[in-house]
Amino acid sequence: MSDEIPFTVRLARDARDLLAAQRLRYRVFVTELGAAGPMVDHDLGLETDEFDPYFDHLLLIDETLQAQGADYVVGVYRLLPSDRLALSGRFYSESEYDLTPLKASGRRLLELGRSCVHPEYRGGTAMLHLWNALADYVLEREIEVLFGVASFHGTDTQALAQPLSYLAHNHLAPEALRVRARPEHAQRMDLLEPQQIDRREAMAGTPALIKAYLRLGGYVGEGAWVDRAFNTTDVCLVMDTVQMSARHRQFYIRKAGRPS
Repeated sequence: MSDEIPFTVRLARDARDLLAAQRLRYRVFVTELGAAGPMVDHDLGLETDEFDPYFDHLLLIDETLQAQGADYVVGVYRLLPSDRLALSGRFYSESEYDLTPLKASGRRLLELGRSCVHPEYRGGTAMLHLWNALADYVLEREIEVLFGVASFHGTDTQALAQPLSYLAHNHLAPEALRVRARPEHAQRMDLLEPQQIDRREAMAGTPALIKAYLRLGGYVGEGAWVDRAFNTTDVCLVMDTVQMSARHRQFYIRKAGRPS
């Protein structure tokens, strides 16, 4: 896919935008990755849940498709700032992780989720456009901690022993930010001893989105969570924007033009 595509990134404005996002999520999570669930609508081709009305939906739009009247949303990020908890009741991630350390911190939190890009737009600048817009969102709302569940495809944790163990031994969150997988579907991540880990193999088996968070100084919570309905093994990523190195913070400040 050419990088000459006229992209727009903005928050969803109405029901039409939300439905377009949910159709893309169905295309990626259900058709491509085999997810299921009580709110998946196979007849309409929508992946939805009860949290959608409370989240902001950051949309990557192909303006050419929009002009043609076709499905125009080709990338999605779902965002819930902590000041909206009074409406949603809880974070989506709380079904999988005990978020007590984050919620007790008194800091401005942002939950990220349902991140996906249409397969025809991967490998180009699509994700960069989304991340730049996310940077603006974080700066405008003075977010201090970002977090959210990210997924490995499949539920065979032994097949994921290398990347899970690498994360556990090298990127475990500090105690003050260490969320923990809830016991009903929890899986230890330190399946291998440090000397058994092949870093190259571990990195090859780690999804690009998780690697991107790690490059920005992100951590993982304690334990993975096996989501059989979504056919994934999840880890909870946590990123403290205040504690980022100067190099990492450039990602967040460059578009806003703020001094480092």
